[in-house]
Amino acid sequence: MTAEQLRPHPDSPAPTRSSPSTGDRLLFLAEALRTFHDTGALAPSGEELVNALVVPATSRPNRPISVLEVGAGTGVVTRRLTQVLRPGDRLHVVEANPRFADRLREDPVLAARRPGIALRLSACRVEDLPRDEPDETGEEGEEGEAGKADWRYDVIVSGLPFTNFEPAQVRHLLDLYLRLLLPGGELTYFGYLGTTAARTLSSGPRQGARHRAVVRLLRRFEATYGLGERTVWRNLPPARAYLLRSPGGREDRGLAPLPGPPAGGVAVGGATAEPAGGAPSAAR
Repeated sequence: MTAEQLRPHPDSPAPTRSSPSTGDRLLFLAEALRTFHDTGALAPSGEELVNALVVPATSRPNRPISVLEVGAGTGVVTRRLTQVLRPGDRLHVVEANPRFADRLREDPVLAARRPGIALRLSACRVEDLPRDEPDETGEEGEEGEAGKADWRYDVIVSGLPFTNFEPAQVRHLLDLYLRLLLPGGELTYFGYLGTTAARTLSSGPRQGARHRAVVRLLRRFEATYGLGERTVWRNLPPARAYLLRSPGGREDRGLAPLPGPPAGGVAVGGATAEPAGGAPSAAR
């Protein structure tokens, strides 16, 4: 695997205000101290890590795409995605933490995104996302059944702290991502460096063993589907971003149908929002 595939595309627009504000940092720290298992960090991702995570949305086919962001936190990646997406694209944001979800609903950058970018917020765990709901357009989904939308995506950007979870939960999430991706769709996620030793020292050998089991699972997943990785030293803490591709599609991801948002949401800063459902799963 190479790191070059996780460099920002040369035609990608320069960042504006995608970095977290002081208020975002304070909110993130407060939630990390309250629910570190679900938040997984003490600060939002830095600009270089954000740029690595959104690469699949910038190196794209010449057609509208659909993007799923899981664990949006205070929105540092979300804001960057709205800068690189184009009219006709769809962005579905999933955030289980209700305080982070409220912050996203009020975000002025998301509300002021360029016209033609559909934005939807689901305040729930990604495992709890409903699928095969009625499509508000009434058009046929991939299965050819009128009134059904196929909820699949060209790109998934995940901010979930996998090494905080049990191996079985991580395996379930990775399998779910593969099901949600269109053939040839791309997934990015990241992990912090040096966490295995830190986990053993801070939490004991049992948690260290669980952590190592998750890391082994992720490495096997990356060996099967990985395209590249990039180490971002200028992040707090330093992190490594991973790029993977689901099987079954041409390299340009073809011309597969795009998912449509369901009816019944409420307006949130120009987006569609769903009610909270269940306990927080994770956030950035």
